[in-house]
Order: sequence, then structure tokens, then C-alpha cells
Amino acid sequence: MQNAQLIGLSAQVALGRELEVIANNMANVSTTGFKARTTRFQEYLMPKASAETFRRPDRRLSYVIDAGTPLDLSQGPIETTGNPLNAAIRGDAFFAVQTPQGERYTRNGAFELNAQGQLVTSDGNLVLGDGGPIQFNPQETGAAIGPDGTISTNQGNRGKLRLVRFSDPQALSNAGANLYAATAAPLPAGTQARVEPGAVERSNVSPVLTMTRMMEVNRIYALVSDSVSRMDALRGSAIQRLADIGTA
Repeated sequence: MQNAQLIGLSAQVALGRELEVIANNMANVSTTGFKARTTRFQEYLMPKASAETFRRPDRRLSYVIDAGTPLDLSQGPIETTGNPLNAAIRGDAFFAVQTPQGERYTRNGAFELNAQGQLVTSDGNLVLGDGGPIQFNPQETGAAIGPDGTISTNQGNRGKLRLVRFSDPQALSNAGANLYAATAAPLPAGTQARVEPGAVERSNVSPVLTMTRMMEVNRIYALVSDSVSRMDALRGSAIQRLADIGTA
């Protein structure tokens, strides 16, 4: 009986974690360049039921373990904005940006100019080119981004967007503000990706599928919770009966 409660508790912990991931995905349905996370669980088999006093005490018990929240790296919808400083990535790559915490990576290509004439993200982080931050002069006009990431104005080239990829993108960790941090050094994107000028990549979260999954997980969580509560009540009743027999 105690084992059944522990199994139910492990399922509740896993389902609670999945609800957190789903809620975060739903909160970022409209976030430019956002990549959803999914949940992955695995079964853990106990070698024996130590509190089991019935037959076959060595039978294995199945628990649920949170095995991580991998990134869904599928392509999000590309939306044309007409803004010459916007850029979307098609393929396996990220933009490199400079933050106060160090170099970070994003798929959010809704770029703009700050007061110093530097190309920045919507959060003010410097967008990195192959030679560092991209700087414009006040007299320059006609800024445009080419399909290869080259940035030009009426005064010529101003650099090229630095696109990077990772041998193991699942090792990327969320760093807030739709940015990712990496422990491994990035690789040049090469031909793995190309830039879509004047456009942005929307979130790859499917609102309908995500909401449906949220309702399903909530329903399963309620069923497991009810089962654990009934097992707890049954255990309490059994203890009470044993106490009554002992005092008879």
C-alpha cells in the first residue's frame, strides 16, 4: 500500500513538472523566435518491494522519473514584417548576441538601432557580426540585410551577422529574455542555415495542441491525486482496524 502511494507521488511530481513546461510554452506563444520545450520521462524499476509482505516480494515496482525537458527545434512560422533590420533564420542556427553576462544565442531577429547607432535586440543586447558588434554612422541610410546575413547601407557593407550552430543543441540552457547559454563553443553555421531578410520567426508553440495537452495532464493529475488519497484513507483504515484488534 505504501509502495502504491510512492508510485502515485512520483507520477504527481512528473505531471507537475510537465504542467510547468506547458505553462511556460503557452506564455510564449507570441514570443518572437521562441522554441518550445517538451517533457521526457522514464520508468525506474525498483529491484524489489521492501515493504511487501505478500507473495512474490521480489517483484519490481515502476516509478516515474523526470528525464529532462528537451528543446523543440522545429522551424517556427516565418512572418514578413517589411522592416529592413529584421531577420529570420531558416535552418539550424542561432544569432550571437553580447549581454552583460557574456555571449548568448537567440532566434529572435527583431533587431533595431540603439541611440549609439548599434544593432541590438529588442532587449537592448548587442547583435554580433563576424567582427564584433555592428555599428552604423548617423549619416548612413538604406540599411538592409542580405540572405547571407551581410548588412549594407548607402555607404557600403557594415558587417555580416554571426550565425552559429551547436553539435549538441540540447545542451543549451535557457538564460532568460529568450536567450540561450552554452557550455560548449559554437560552430559556424555555414550552409546549415540562411537568413530571411525583412522577416521574423514566430514561436513554434502550437496553441491548440498545447492547450489540449494541458487539459489532459490536469485530468491525469486529478485522477492520480484521487487514487493517492483513497490509498491513504485505506491505509489509515487498516491501521485503525489493527489497533482495534490489538485492544480487544
